[in-house]
Amino acid sequence: MRWFIDPRHGDIEDDWSSTKRRSLLSLAGSLVIEVSLPKLALASLLLIVIPAVTLGLAPLVASAWVSKISASITSPLNRIWPVLVLLALIAVGWIGGRALFRLAESSFWSVNSLAVEPGYVAFREVLRHIVEGVLRTRATQDELAKLRAATAAVAGFALCGLAILVFILAWPASRWVVDISAFASWPRLIRIALANSVVLAAAYIAVVSLVWAFADATMAHPRDLDRFYPTPDGGSIWRIAHLSDIHVVGERYGFRIESGRSGPRGNDRLQQAIEQLEILSGRVQLDAILITGDMTDAGRSAEWAEFLDLLESHPRLAERVLVLPGNHDVNIIDRSNPARLDTPTSPKKRLRKLRTLSAMSALQGQRVRVVDFEKCCLGESLSEAMKPYLADMASFTDAGRPYIFQALKELWAKVFPMVLPPDRDNGLGVILLNSNADTHFSFTNALGMISAEQVRGIEIATAQYPRACWVIALHHHVVEFPRAVKALSDRIGTALINGNWFVRRLHPLANRAIVMHGHRHIDWIGECGGLQIVSAPSPVMEATDELRTYFYIQSLATGADGRLRLLRPQRITMDGQPR
Repeated sequence: MRWFIDPRHGDIEDDWSSTKRRSLLSLAGSLVIEVSLPKLALASLLLIVIPAVTLGLAPLVASAWVSKISASITSPLNRIWPVLVLLALIAVGWIGGRALFRLAESSFWSVNSLAVEPGYVAFREVLRHIVEGVLRTRATQDELAKLRAATAAVAGFALCGLAILVFILAWPASRWVVDISAFASWPRLIRIALANSVVLAAAYIAVVSLVWAFADATMAHPRDLDRFYPTPDGGSIWRIAHLSDIHVVGERYGFRIESGRSGPRGNDRLQQAIEQLEILSGRVQLDAILITGDMTDAGRSAEWAEFLDLLESHPRLAERVLVLPGNHDVNIIDRSNPARLDTPTSPKKRLRKLRTLSAMSALQGQRVRVVDFEKCCLGESLSEAMKPYLADMASFTDAGRPYIFQALKELWAKVFPMVLPPDRDNGLGVILLNSNADTHFSFTNALGMISAEQVRGIEIATAQYPRACWVIALHHHVVEFPRAVKALSDRIGTALINGNWFVRRLHPLANRAIVMHGHRHIDWIGECGGLQIVSAPSPVMEATDELRTYFYIQSLATGADGRLRLLRPQRITMDGQPR
């Protein structure tokens, strides 16, 4: 047959959401045209307006309450009920303390990701792009590190100045003390509450931008790894096949969201990778096959089915596979329309999380364990932790009713970090993290953060095996790479929002831990603050069908001193297929 238009090669529709084929400005234009105004209004109301009004009302309610108490303090009965209210609040905090902490932490980082991080990162990366472009061939790594520290400080002061300006403009409309009669006029009260929230947010941004800049400027900046260690005479060696961002699609000739026709079709490239691993595993022992997120392109059922079918046909490899969630597995709302957004009440994001949990349970449920925070030790297996929720999970995936999922909200937080314990006291363990920030908008799907609870889980797991070494695996890159880029859009990044804090918290493990991640689709091996970091390339995202792609088998070794070191990795190449 002779095709006038060969559908196997795709067309412009396959490039609609591709950052490789369309500029960010073009994608933004599509977003403006395609966005659903009713959904945008509802999401804005639930995620911005109501929290802002609540924040602005808090000091007004408190002042009116104090005024009311002061006026009625003479009555013995009126002396008791404020104390009862306070005791009730303490009881709620005591009973639901962990859930409240998670909510507060999530809200805290959501504010940072919306109000602080974009502005600060934009200032910083524009300055770095200019400086590194001018000095690309003349500055040493030490000089570039100092310049990066300086740009962080300048960016923080710039954002602080803008926040102070907003604070000054909003202050005249704010009001902080009222009596109970002020609540008779709700329209006026809401206007005051919104002004209050703007003042509070501006004050917060002014302070936090300086804190961010100080933390960024004073931390050790990432550097390329200067050398690989030779194979030690004694000690242990572990081999880990590190894949990431395999973006399985559900169609034989399907293209991927970000690449469009600039990437390969279907899943043949991944099939090649698995077949090569099957051959290699017959020659040399692979201790683990680690896939650091984005197993699927949009978290759809058909994509997970293709992924699991492929692994089921290679059972010897499947029993070594460890996976963790990427932003494409849980945060993509619509693979063909970046303007789509989910309302907080939508069941779709919850379904994507349940599909991810189901896949993780099927692959590693019996091998990995969750952390028991109350007993400060490793607890039951993932499969055992999920058993009480299986009926609710099945019911929700069938009906999608929001009230069913309330019992499952705790499960998603409970299972991270997942820990594959070392097989002996001085062995190698693997800690799997969820680094995805909760977002409801396709255009912001890539934001990442690590919760304080997960870091506490790392500390509990590593304390239980004080002589062991660890691979700490997550999806998002911890820091931006010290690498010059051609386009500014490549720098405005999706690294962890709290990456500086995370690196500092891992510093005690620097000699016996290696961080492995994906997300950027490119390979980089370096260190930051003494912590070795390995970024995996994507075998499917950065090349068209006819070009080669690759991944690495990383070799980790310990010597007589017990330090965990990186040996030279083995590069595994997949051949392209001409059209």
